[in-house]
Amino acid sequence: MDTEERDSLFEKNKGSGWEKEYLEYRKNWEMFPKNLFVSEYPLLIDLELASVCNLTCPMCYTISDSFKKNVNTTRMDFDLFKKIIDEVKNKTVAIRLSLRGEATLNKNFVECVKYAKQNGIKEVSTLTHGFKLTLPFFKDIQEAGIDWITVSIDGINETYEKIRKPLKFAELFKKLKDIKEYKDANNLKKPVIKAQGIWPAIAEDPDGYYSTLAPIVDQVAFNPLIDYLSNDKENKIEYIDNFTCPQHYQRLVIGADGLVMKCSNDEENAEVIGDIKKETVYQIWHGEKLNSIRSLHKACKGIETSNVCKKCYLPRVTRDDVAKVQSRKIIIKNYTNRSQIVGG
Repeated sequence: MDTEERDSLFEKNKGSGWEKEYLEYRKNWEMFPKNLFVSEYPLLIDLELASVCNLTCPMCYTISDSFKKNVNTTRMDFDLFKKIIDEVKNKTVAIRLSLRGEATLNKNFVECVKYAKQNGIKEVSTLTHGFKLTLPFFKDIQEAGIDWITVSIDGINETYEKIRKPLKFAELFKKLKDIKEYKDANNLKKPVIKAQGIWPAIAEDPDGYYSTLAPIVDQVAFNPLIDYLSNDKENKIEYIDNFTCPQHYQRLVIGADGLVMKCSNDEENAEVIGDIKKETVYQIWHGEKLNSIRSLHKACKGIETSNVCKKCYLPRVTRDDVAKVQSRKIIIKNYTNRSQIVGG
């Protein structure tokens, strides 16, 4: 959704301080899946600091009865976090401190960032709805060394408040404005701040969304509306021919309770491949269960043999819808046969 110049600056600042390694990391992110290459350790580990959230957004799977039944809603223990970092330091490049819940609800969030950075993790990022993102909290995580923060902002003003109850847009805007002013006053490149929303919440006024947020964040982006609630009928879903999932060559996903999911899109622990409390990252990454998943994706229409993969958005066919933002043409890759109603 942003300009080429701002996107380039965002990437440059994101890799600031480890430029050569960052370029290698981004190259490997593309090349490892293409070459079906399994590295010694994953490039990135998703560490779910909390599987709980204090919002009830209408499009989010965490509000469903199925999620509440199948997922142990909790916060990751700090000792377990340290166990993981102690193993992967100087081996895994990046960690993402978020997955299904609101990561900042973990009381050890700042300490987790600090411990990871002190132990050689080059990129520490998170996704947040911004409730805790006050300037004092931002200063704490900035000093701890966080590199990248994505803030979920679904629309602006009334649209935002209908989706992100009970948050208020004016309060979030002020938080981001305060952070922008603090970064500018202290000449801080990091953490880079990305605003990201779902397209249906932006579609009515993309110019307003962009012009409101661009001055106070480093990048403005959007996602198409994903079928997180599993409402789409299977016979309506179209799949990409010969799709092979890249995730199993890029990242490992560890839940707040230590259970390891097959991928970042297994929202309900449908295919657990390990338990980090009992196993190591290395054992799981090279284990029989994950290798069998890699083999599944090499087979013709292998994704259709897995319920998780069949519901995933990655192998779905998209169509190119066109919109304009400040006279710039942008492409929205909406999924075919997919509702564009938030909560649908």
